[in-house]
Amino acid sequence: MAEVNRAQIEEAVRLILEAVGEDPNREGLLDTPKRVAKMYEEVFSGLNKDPKEYFETVFGEDYEELVLVKDIPFYSMCEHHLVPFFGHAHVAYFPKNGKVTGLSKLARAVETVARRPQLQERITSEVADAIMDTLEPHGVMVVVEAEHMCMAMRGVKKPGSKTVTTAARGKYADDVHARSELLQLIKA
Repeated sequence: MAEVNRAQIEEAVRLILEAVGEDPNREGLLDTPKRVAKMYEEVFSGLNKDPKEYFETVFGEDYEELVLVKDIPFYSMCEHHLVPFFGHAHVAYFPKNGKVTGLSKLARAVETVARRPQLQERITSEVADAIMDTLEPHGVMVVVEAEHMCMAMRGVKKPGSKTVTTAARGKYADDVHARSELLQLIKA
């Protein structure tokens, strides 16, 4: 995938400012195209990364019980409107054959997937699939809660409303009791 083209973004931002009736040469807007280009490079930095790379390093541990990292904050950009959405992800897996990963790797995978033009549903499933494919656990469940600025500041204008998405794989897809227990732990 190509690297971010800052010059092209700067020119596009200048054109947008002109199109909405602003003067891109006005003092307050002079450096805006550069700032936006730098910000886009940061907020879209996940485009060239694969979340599976975080799970290449595993540890052998005699542990086959739930691992849950709750309240992982994330920020992303809605691919339909290019405005932010943000919230928390809860990532759980049930290791198999003692194959565990570092806890920070779960948060890094969420961040990588979120740093793309994105849909919340896709973040949820991509994180779950990356863990399932690489760690091969008994099960994975990812729950994502987010507020979307495309719903808060435009369109329906409902600030504070949250969207919740889930992805359940393996044990969590098949066992209603296990899924229910996990959801209770997330709420706690």
